[in-house]
Amino acid sequence: MPAVVETGAAAVAGAAASLPAAASPVLRQHLIDPEVCIRCNTCEEACPVKAITHDARNYVVDPAICKQCMACVPPCPTGAIDNWRDVLASAAYPVAEQFSWDALPQQQALPAGVASDAGAPAEAVSDAGSVAATPAAGAVAGEAHGFSTAASRAPAPPGSTVPPWSAAHPYTNLYDHRNPVLATVAGNHRVTDPGSGSDTHHIVLDFGAMPFPVLEGQSIGIVAPGIDERGQPHRPRQYSVASPRNGERPGYNNLALTVKRVAPDPDGRVRGLCSNYLCDLKKGDTVRVTGPYGTSFLMPNHPRSNLLMICTGTGAAPMRAMTEYRRRLRGRFDGGRLMLFFGARTPQELPYFGPLKSLPREFIDVNLAFSRVADAPRRYVQDALRERAADVGELLANGETSVFVCGLKSMEDGVLDALRDVAGRAGLRWDELAARMKREGRLHLETY
Repeated sequence: MPAVVETGAAAVAGAAASLPAAASPVLRQHLIDPEVCIRCNTCEEACPVKAITHDARNYVVDPAICKQCMACVPPCPTGAIDNWRDVLASAAYPVAEQFSWDALPQQQALPAGVASDAGAPAEAVSDAGSVAATPAAGAVAGEAHGFSTAASRAPAPPGSTVPPWSAAHPYTNLYDHRNPVLATVAGNHRVTDPGSGSDTHHIVLDFGAMPFPVLEGQSIGIVAPGIDERGQPHRPRQYSVASPRNGERPGYNNLALTVKRVAPDPDGRVRGLCSNYLCDLKKGDTVRVTGPYGTSFLMPNHPRSNLLMICTGTGAAPMRAMTEYRRRLRGRFDGGRLMLFFGARTPQELPYFGPLKSLPREFIDVNLAFSRVADAPRRYVQDALRERAADVGELLANGETSVFVCGLKSMEDGVLDALRDVAGRAGLRWDELAARMKREGRLHLETY
C-alpha cells in the first residue's frame, strides 16, 4: 500500500485513542479512485455544492463540503466517482492527502464499539422518484444511481442520466489502464479542408479478435505513450465513438473516432498531447484502449423514434454514429425523423462536410451554421434552431423524440435557451417538458 495511504490510517488510529467509542461519529467518506478516473471533469461539473475539485494530478472530494447528494455518481462514465470509506469524522482523509494518492486506501478497521453504518443514509430516491434501499455498510454506495432523500436532494444536471427505454444494453469498463486492449490503426484521414485552421481526423481502430462492443453514443479511452511530469504513465483520455455498433466497416471489429489536433497556446504549450498523438498515427500503428464508457447517451431503437441532434466540431462523432446506423437500416426499419444542427466556424472547418451534403433530405434534415464566414453575419446552432422553430417545436411535442447535444461547454446555455424559446412558440412549457424528457431518458447533453 502506498505510503500516502498510511497517513489516513494513522490518523484514524490516533483519533480512536483520543475519543471514547460511544462518542466517535462515523463518516461514510466519498472518494474518487485515481487509478480509474479519466479526468473528464463530469463529476466536478455535476456537483451542485462545489465539493469536487482537481489539480494536475487528481480529482478529489472535500469531506467538509460534500453533502452525499449523489448528483455526481450517475454521470461518471467509469465509476471512479462511486467509492466510499467509513472513517471517523474527526479523521477524514483531507483534500491535500487525496491530491497525493496514486491509489485509493483500503477500508481500515474502525475502533471497537464504533458502528460502521453510522454515517450511511437510510434510503435513496432515484431520479425518477422511486425509493431504493441504500447499499449496506461496506458495499458500494450509490449503486442504485439515485439521489438522497428529498429533504437534502440537490439540483441535478440538466441532461438525462438514464438512456431511452428502447436503447440497446451497453457494455462498459471491459478494459482499464492497468489492462488496456491493443487496437491497430486501420486508417487515419483528415476530414476538414487542408487549408483550414482546423485539423480534424477520422481515425479507424481495429481490435482483431479481441471483444470490444460499443454502441452509438459511447466513448473509449486512449492511453498515450510515455510518462507525465510526475514520471507516471499517462491517464486515458476520452473520445466519443463516431461509428455504428456494427463497425466503421460493417461486419468488422473496428470503430472510428473524430479527433481534432490541438494547436500550441500563445506561450508555446501544447495541451492536447493525446489528441495530437492520435492525429499523427499511421496505418499499422498500435494503440492502447480502455473502456467502453457511457450508459445513457444512447440512441432509441424502437420504430418511429425521432432524433434531434445538435452539435459543434468534434461533437459530431456520436451524431455521425447514430446517423450512419439509421442509414444502414433504411428500408428495414420504420425509423422516425432525423434532424441535425451542426455548427463550425467555416464550411472548411466542418468535419464530414462533403458526406453531409450528399445525404438525401428525405433521410435527414441537415442544418449547418457557420460563425466566421467572410461578409456574412455570425450564425450559431441556436440561431438555426430558432429559424426552424416550427419543425423543431413539432419534434419536441412528439413523445417519441430524443434530443442529443454534444460539443463545447460554451454552447450548452445557448442551445437550452433556444430550445426553451422554440418550445414556448409551440405552446409547450419548457421546464415541464425538459423535466419529463430527462426522466424518460430523452434529453441528453454531453459537453466538454
